[in-house]
Amino acid sequence: MQHLAVIMDGNRRWAKQRNLSSADGHRKGRDAARLAVEFCVKNDIKYLSLYAFSLENFRRDEEEKAAIFSILVDGINAELDEFIERGVRICFVGDRSRFPEHLLSSIQHAEKSTKHLEKLQVNVLFCYGAQQELTSAMQTIARQVQQGELAPEDITKETIEKMLWTAGTPDPDLIVRTGYAPRLSNFMLYQAAYSELKFLDCYWPDITEKHLESCVQDFYKTKRNFGC
Repeated sequence: MQHLAVIMDGNRRWAKQRNLSSADGHRKGRDAARLAVEFCVKNDIKYLSLYAFSLENFRRDEEEKAAIFSILVDGINAELDEFIERGVRICFVGDRSRFPEHLLSSIQHAEKSTKHLEKLQVNVLFCYGAQQELTSAMQTIARQVQQGELAPEDITKETIEKMLWTAGTPDPDLIVRTGYAPRLSNFMLYQAAYSELKFLDCYWPDITEKHLESCVQDFYKTKRNFGC
């Protein structure tokens, strides 16, 4: 396996069960994300994609969004030196026109500081939505056709993949979702065409190394036919 993708669902419900704030749930979720990074480094998985903040999440109240953004920035700053030491590259994937301005310097610093590292690439899917990603790709291709740079008959699967926000990252081998919900929620819909899916009956802050080990072991037991 070279690419593990995770839909980190359940932070708020985890916090509600414990009479804690949503921010407490997101902080605990950040700890779980660090565990996932450590798991991938330990198991020589080259790519980890974490669904951190969807475009639909912008509908949440301002207080919660501010808390999520603050936790994200604090996490980047706190973990960056360790990521560099471990050879972890950080990439933010999403609609960059929607990235909150006050986060840009931290995001750009993290990406620039780790761009040469190759042990593990962590894709933080931020301000991301798969339908919006595909719409953006189609708009780019349409502009190229309109400008005479590309003929319609020359549009291929590879053409589309180069226009996706995830360009350069292989499709996920395995997608794991926590939170008791068996759905993809606008996550990597194009890239998930032949991904194995695993839905866990736990909230993201409760994820353990054993959970991830079990998911990976099940993956290796599965015969992948890719439609054949």
